Amino acid sequence: MVDQELLRSVDLFRDLDDETITSLAGASAVRDLKRGDVLFAEKDAPAELFVTVSGRIAMVNRSIDGRESVVALMEDGDLFGEMPLFDNQQRSTDARALEPSQVVAIPYSLLKEIYDDQPKQLWRVVELLANRLRTMDGVLADSVFLDVTGRTAKRLLEIAGENDEFSLPVTQEELAGMVGASRERVNKAIASFVRLGWIDQRDRRYIILNRDQLELRSR
Repeated sequence: MVDQELLRSVDLFRDLDDETITSLAGASAVRDLKRGDVLFAEKDAPAELFVTVSGRIAMVNRSIDGRESVVALMEDGDLFGEMPLFDNQQRSTDARALEPSQVVAIPYSLLKEIYDDQPKQLWRVVELLANRLRTMDGVLADSVFLDVTGRTAKRLLEIAGENDEFSLPVTQEELAGMVGASRERVNKAIASFVRLGWIDQRDRRYIILNRDQLELRSR
């Protein structure tokens, strides 16, 4: 059975009673993914939402010429794949593992029963979707107000978190997809940070040497 405490830690489920959590855990399944595995593809018919247990899952859109844009990165505790539960549409992105990962799959059918029986729980859905809109507003603002160098600085800071030393968990091509630019332009931006003494880079290992300047450049 899926760990009930994991489900309780997800904001969408935090107000569910013990009996409902037990039902969710019993109906859910753990899935292990290797790097590169596609959990679902754009336009797939959906039947489940997912919670990331470990690893990283990229939500990816593709252009008609095959270019990729990473619209979101799902890490420990993040919930994704929920939109079709409410609009009955196809998947809007691919979901691909960027490293060995584990997710919990939760069937829509049981969730629909829960929301029918406990309509007050839909306020948690409203909160989730509002947070998604806020995040997308931020992404849109970045694309309008930040150039490639600024967006690259912001993504590196997001990946680093509070650590000054970190490993890049994605390839250069995947990082470019997160930034929304070509790999060449992102590499040029990183090279400029190295030249300015803001970061040190050795292969996929990075050390932030001047966080203040990186933060200024990311605004």
